[in-house]
Amino acid sequence: MNDVRAHYDRLIDENNDPVLDPPELKAYMDLWDGQDFIDRMALAPDKKVLEIGVGTGRLAVHAAPRCGEFYGVDLSEKTLIRAREHLGHLPHVHLICGDFLSCDLPMDFDVIYSSLTFMHIPEKQAAISKAAALLKKGGRFLLSLDKNPSPVIDMGTWQLPVFPDDPGQIRGCLMAADLEIREAYETEMAHIFLAVRPEISAAESDN
Repeated sequence: MNDVRAHYDRLIDENNDPVLDPPELKAYMDLWDGQDFIDRMALAPDKKVLEIGVGTGRLAVHAAPRCGEFYGVDLSEKTLIRAREHLGHLPHVHLICGDFLSCDLPMDFDVIYSSLTFMHIPEKQAAISKAAALLKKGGRFLLSLDKNPSPVIDMGTWQLPVFPDDPGQIRGCLMAADLEIREAYETEMAHIFLAVRPEISAAESDN
């Protein structure tokens, strides 16, 4: 993950902050996770929410004000400094620097979401299983996956290796984590899954 951290640190060094993008660039990013994506979170003042790969807060600035408690995890401390500038006025926001797979997080989230982050995670099943374990029963997991199959992000002056997401593999990972897939749909740029942790697990229903 050191390469990923260095990539996003470098973007901040170059003053790349998606929260401050002009309207036309924000509209372009909506092709991965626009208003429909946010609406599917079913946010409310009593909800506890986690974003995996919060970045500078591009989605969090919309989600955090609409929930009761918000957690965001990201590898890059430089990126989180920007996120704190955008979200620091909200006392219920907690930003954590670390690897999602290894950092300690509270349990019983109502909503966990992630967009354009799973391409950086080779252990797809481990990440989805951890998200499922952190959800309360009935909780929602919303995932936006980049359609680009390239194994690298080419920035011109540097390249970052990634692990492209295959929607068939992700579907299998969700099912293996005992999550119910409620929706699976496409945008021009993304495959999007909405899954829910069942009120009764498969093991419980067999007893």
